[in-house]
Amino acid sequence: MAKKMKIRKGDTVEVITGSRDDKGKRGEVIRIISKHKRVVVQSLNVHKKHQRQYQHEGRTLETGIIEFEAPMDISNVMFVCPKCDEAVRIGYSRDDEGVNHRVCKACKKEID
Repeated sequence: MAKKMKIRKGDTVEVITGSRDDKGKRGEVIRIISKHKRVVVQSLNVHKKHQRQYQHEGRTLETGIIEFEAPMDISNVMFVCPKCDEAVRIGYSRDDEGVNHRVCKACKKEID
């Protein structure tokens, strides 16, 4: 079983390392691949694939040059706090009912 990740789908993240084009940019997490510790970020790490025409289950799939967001390692992105608008680390705090909540380590505000 994969370890629980602190970044979730729908979070805004900032790329801290990687290609010169994407470093420093922000985007929303589209998908989490927890088994491989990777994330897919909207409109970042865009790759091109030359797709050949073939039939699958009676229909023809899209052909030509297809652009798609490729997964990147989760260590290359940092969570952006919605309150302080900075790339920050995330911690956890437990409330009175024993439920864990994500907390911004910079401004100490509860995230969700």
